[in-house]
Amino acid sequence: MRKIVFALMAMSLMTVNFVNAQDNETKEESKSNEFKRWQVRLRAVGVAPDESAKIGIIGGDVAISNALIPELDFTYFFTEHFAAELILGTAKHDVKAINTAAGDVNLGSVWLLPPTLTAQYHFYTSDQKVFKPYIGAGVNYTLFYNVKSGDVAGVDYDNALGYAAQVGFDLMLDDTFFINLDVKRLFLSTDVTVDASNLAPGLSIPAEVDINPWLIGVGVGMKF
Repeated sequence: MRKIVFALMAMSLMTVNFVNAQDNETKEESKSNEFKRWQVRLRAVGVAPDESAKIGIIGGDVAISNALIPELDFTYFFTEHFAAELILGTAKHDVKAINTAAGDVNLGSVWLLPPTLTAQYHFYTSDQKVFKPYIGAGVNYTLFYNVKSGDVAGVDYDNALGYAAQVGFDLMLDDTFFINLDVKRLFLSTDVTVDASNLAPGLSIPAEVDINPWLIGVGVGMKF
């Protein structure tokens, strides 16, 4: 009789252990499923250049207009804390040479395409459900295209490699959708050559232009 009782007790303990193990495994699997490695955001971004220039021959400075653009970005999480983000957007800016020996000169407009890749650190864990801040740093390569000259015969911009710094946060609406606020600073310089031969025969003006824009964005995103 004792053997039967001990056998029943042993089977009961094994059953309890098995149920507990299954329950723990289910919880771990559920927690793992909450860790979504991809997210995509759509932002409205204000682009505000912090510009300056060294202009040869005629001296002066540069003025570059602000812009409001849509921006799309994709983020991949290697872990819950470390991620990489690819940022895509393009902006049109009006450009002027100001306070030169020839007065203010309209240099027309140019489009900038600065794809930017940042490495990010996210401070939150999956237990923090709503406020999820992050910082980032990375590189960008800016393409200048669709250049339209103003008062001069032509303007040539060199494509340029720059750097980026980033801070922001996601405000979760549920497990999938969120609101995002993001601020970036691009450290970007380019060499510019202005063909001013229509103003003076043979006149070519070199310039070193620091654009260094602030990018302030707000948008929505989705994890998947």
